Amino acid sequence: MATRSHVDEALWDEFHRVVNMTSRELGDWLRVRSAGTESEELPDQAGTKTGQHVLEILGKRRTDLTEDDERVMRKVVEKVHAERRDDLEPTAGQENWRHRLMTIGHDPLKGAG
Repeated sequence: MATRSHVDEALWDEFHRVVNMTSRELGDWLRVRSAGTESEELPDQAGTKTGQHVLEILGKRRTDLTEDDERVMRKVVEKVHAERRDDLEPTAGQENWRHRLMTIGHDPLKGAG
């Protein structure tokens, strides 16, 4: 896909607000979630496809994002907003809910990024 010259600033800002885990935290989490009792995925293949894509986006400048990156960013923002209050204040919830959000870079126990 061709590189876009820009991604909407509002989307960029909101994505970085809802994705409140650092790239290191997300990468570590994806590896932990993918580790099994008998085996472990390769570090660069650990986690969900969306989680891996979020990790890639966190390592890019806004000017280097593709249309596919923008699609994933919108998907992540919509998912977090659908599952959380708008203020994104730290919230305890069921463990599986928290872990599901963490696979896309949002830890409900942390404040907004």
